[in-house]
Amino acid sequence: MAQLWGGRFTKETEKIVYDFNASISFDQRFFKEDLDGSRAHVKMLAKQGILTEIERDEILKGLDSIEADVEAGKLEITSEYEDIHSFVEANLIDRIGDPGKKLHTGRSRNDQVALDMRLYTRSQVLYTESQINHLLHTILKIMEANTETFMPGFTHLQKAQPITLAHHMGAYFEMFRRDELRLQDIYNRMNYCPLGSGALAGTTYPLDREYTAELLDFFGPTENSMDGVSDRDYLIEYLSALSTIMMHLSRFSEEVIIWNSNEYRFVEIDDAYSTGSSIMPQKKNPDIAELVRGKTGRVYGALMGLLTTMKGIPLAYNKDMQEDKEMAFDAMDTVNGCIQLFDGMLATMEFNKGNMEASAKNGFTNATDAADYLVNHGVPFRDAHSIIGQVVLYCIDKNIAIDDMSLEELKAISPVFEEDIYEAISMETCVNKRLTIGAPGKEAMERAIENYKKYLED
Repeated sequence: MAQLWGGRFTKETEKIVYDFNASISFDQRFFKEDLDGSRAHVKMLAKQGILTEIERDEILKGLDSIEADVEAGKLEITSEYEDIHSFVEANLIDRIGDPGKKLHTGRSRNDQVALDMRLYTRSQVLYTESQINHLLHTILKIMEANTETFMPGFTHLQKAQPITLAHHMGAYFEMFRRDELRLQDIYNRMNYCPLGSGALAGTTYPLDREYTAELLDFFGPTENSMDGVSDRDYLIEYLSALSTIMMHLSRFSEEVIIWNSNEYRFVEIDDAYSTGSSIMPQKKNPDIAELVRGKTGRVYGALMGLLTTMKGIPLAYNKDMQEDKEMAFDAMDTVNGCIQLFDGMLATMEFNKGNMEASAKNGFTNATDAADYLVNHGVPFRDAHSIIGQVVLYCIDKNIAIDDMSLEELKAISPVFEEDIYEAISMETCVNKRLTIGAPGKEAMERAIENYKKYLED
């Protein structure tokens, strides 16, 4: 097929060169965005008197028929065309003749693809935000049901202090809320229309770029035509946000994997989100969590790939920028799929509350509170720290928890201990007396939950 740009050339492009240069295999994903951009462009051209209303209507009718035929399977997007823009324009000319040749007036493929990529990315940003928002609702539901589900909090993967499942989930609510806010911020910064930038220096036609931007629901047109066709910052920001989302999902997945292990048995993953072993009949594997953790690397790779592609590109448009698409599309699909699957796994997961509380008790997570008990009874903190260290050693030797020691055993280590020590180091007391903002105490968590509800409502 002859190229739309072939007038200056006297030889056909070598097929291997054509195939290497072509982008139709992946930019056909822009089909609807390309049509939407073309519709807005032709409406603006008619408004400005560059096209007649009759020409406008013929072109719009032709674009509608192309869309209808593709959706009905009557027209196939094939490698016969170099890119999605060529596919649309060539088919339009075939259908309506000379008026179709006027569609590209005042427009370059440079600002056309910049528009298509921005429109597509904008829709993906909104979709990812909706997925994150749904995940936040799932997390909040778990929090509401588990303000009194005691479990160990960890540092260095060692049991540290008692918390609640609600408190632990709240940490991930904070992470994913920041992710949602980042996506909103990206949307607000990227939502400007590059159409009308031309190849790099605008055009001599009297385009109304504000009108085109309005038709496409942008805040306004981009302010510099060279930047308009060569900016991919918005995509880099989106891939960065997707990488951060995957990092959060990967951290969460790692904990689910640990919690699902035989040693912890904190959770029971629903059969619908687990797999078995081909040889070991007892196995129930956390494959979703493991795959989410594993797929994080490919999203990081997309971000690093685009950063590397863009780092040496002079102004304005260069063909290198065609490499912004395939890895970015893969990252978008990967992250949106991972969020949805992880959300489903989390929503159907059962928490073994008894195992969680027993793990907190047997891990000496109340040791700090035992030391505070001694301090409140007049023992200097450094001495209290040493005394509780001896208590812990005694418990390890006996294979018991601090709560299991008799008062006589405690007094043998320090006479300061009295009967009220058991109340002071109970899981309920250790958690619920922590009432500062951000702490795991029930009252503090209930305030946090109310704030999270308001955030989601807003």
